[in-house]
Amino acid sequence: MSQGLSFGPAAELYDRIRPTYPPAALEWALGTAPSRVLDLGAGTGILTRVVRRLGHDVVPVEPDAAMRDRLARATAGITALAGRAEEIPVPDGSVDAVVAGQAYHWFDQESAHREIARVLKRGGVFAPIWNIRDETVPWIAELSRIADGAERAGGGVHEGWIEDEFGPEFGPVERALFAHEVLLNADLLVQLIASRSYYITAPPERQAKIESEVRQLAAGLPETFPLPYVTVTYRSRRV
Repeated sequence: MSQGLSFGPAAELYDRIRPTYPPAALEWALGTAPSRVLDLGAGTGILTRVVRRLGHDVVPVEPDAAMRDRLARATAGITALAGRAEEIPVPDGSVDAVVAGQAYHWFDQESAHREIARVLKRGGVFAPIWNIRDETVPWIAELSRIADGAERAGGGVHEGWIEDEFGPEFGPVERALFAHEVLLNADLLVQLIASRSYYITAPPERQAKIESEVRQLAAGLPETFPLPYVTVTYRSRRV
């Protein structure tokens, strides 16, 4: 199973356990004036719902049918379009902004950049965003070590760090970081890890090993504990 299309069977878990995004990150990326925003690789609508609460008109696009179904059931009044970053099903110049939450690293970037430029109005913003675990906290660094072999096997742009531009149709890329956290317990931490593509696509014995090590790690933490993130947000304008 492709990791990029592995989430469908876990759509309910994904939507329930994955962290949302801090509104300040979206306000920095999009501004505060209402606009038409395309959420590319929208998944179950976690980012879609934040953008809509900020007063924007949101068009979610998602390739996985199970994820689109969950988005429709969890997000009243919005239905995701079937599509992918390399073939976006909206007209030329029809949106003011494109966002991508935890998704840009799955894109074929050269093709995706052309398509994103096509659908954006001139001056419109492309804003990839990631929630990244804050590995300056020692137990978070250990959590990442537990899953490291599988998590980082995909290569390419992963977990938020972009060094390149978005192609000739975009201006300079800016980056901003935002602190963010969610409150968990041991069971919720295991469920969070179980929603990750490297866990979903792993064989049962690998899944069992990851879960055992995560529970051992959580045993040394309070009954409930914050999991800190750094929300890494980029923006670049269509020229």
